[in-house]
Amino acid sequence: MHAFSDSTTATPTAVPVPPSLSLPMIEAAFPRQLHPYWPQLQEKTRAWLLEKRLMPADKVEEYADGLCYTDLMAGYYIGAPNDVLQAIADYSAWFFVWDDRHDRDIVHRRPVAWRRLRDLLHRALESPEDHLHHADPLVAGFADSVRRLYSFLTDTWNIRFARHFHAVIEAYDQEFRNRSEGIIPSVEEYLELRRLTFAHAIWTDLLEPSAGMELPDSVRQHPAFRRAALLSQEFAAWYNDLCSFPKEIAGDEVHNLGISLITHKGLTLEETVTEVRRRVEDCVSDFLAAEREALEFADLLADGTLWGRELGAAVRACVGNMRNWFSSVYWFHHESGRYRVDSWDDRSTPPYVNNEAAGEK
Repeated sequence: MHAFSDSTTATPTAVPVPPSLSLPMIEAAFPRQLHPYWPQLQEKTRAWLLEKRLMPADKVEEYADGLCYTDLMAGYYIGAPNDVLQAIADYSAWFFVWDDRHDRDIVHRRPVAWRRLRDLLHRALESPEDHLHHADPLVAGFADSVRRLYSFLTDTWNIRFARHFHAVIEAYDQEFRNRSEGIIPSVEEYLELRRLTFAHAIWTDLLEPSAGMELPDSVRQHPAFRRAALLSQEFAAWYNDLCSFPKEIAGDEVHNLGISLITHKGLTLEETVTEVRRRVEDCVSDFLAAEREALEFADLLADGTLWGRELGAAVRACVGNMRNWFSSVYWFHHESGRYRVDSWDDRSTPPYVNNEAAGEK
């Protein structure tokens, strides 16, 4: 099985998956899908990055398609209305750019600039309309994407999304402090923080506008739904750690499951890769069991009433997209230029970032 090497075409060509990162279970049991809107999605997100000045024009031209950010979302939120998927894709692209700014602020020791951005994002989350024209493109782009996401469901969903993303911002702040001070969190501390920096709750929240229904708390908190959602996200976070291990070691990172295992559990490099891989594979097999339980739960909800049928269908759509997350994440890591460290001139400096991002000089 191979990934699609060039996301500007629908014709697949061979991109081999390294044996150390190959997961035959994903390739065999999680067939990949792409939302039919994907070609327009890619074009419009590229234009949005330019319009919002989130990446310099030359970097958008050279790198945007190859980074495959839209492919990741188009492989996840299958069935989403086009406008919902577009808003999610733009927000996701913004998230990657924000992650890069956060990294550059750490590398270039810009704590004042980071704190300023952190505080502005907290405020923009509460009142995006007031920040649409902010001088910092990262703040304005965030406000625009959040404003659009807030338009699909109710204020209750918006408040929950905001609460979850406030926690993500604070987790990024904790990571900033850890990296600035060279603090490598314990495995347990890392796993808790990673659920926030990877924004587990956010990507799960976005399943709802994609399914066209806000789920009641009793459904979202049901053990069958929660377990399936968590496993899909844990897989993504830990597989990301496995794939980005070389990049993050080269960049003197302290936030990676492998780095915590080496530091606090005394594992060798080889043992660490084996352990992270084991956790990733367990997520896949555990999800298959959790998926069955979640689909049985969806069937129970479909009790013959109109509301029950609609609710059961929405849960089934959400669980189906949790499944899609596995294949989308897997292939993204082998298609995206974000992880091709060996091709970079400087293994610690991604070529697609703006190294002169807004901040202290």
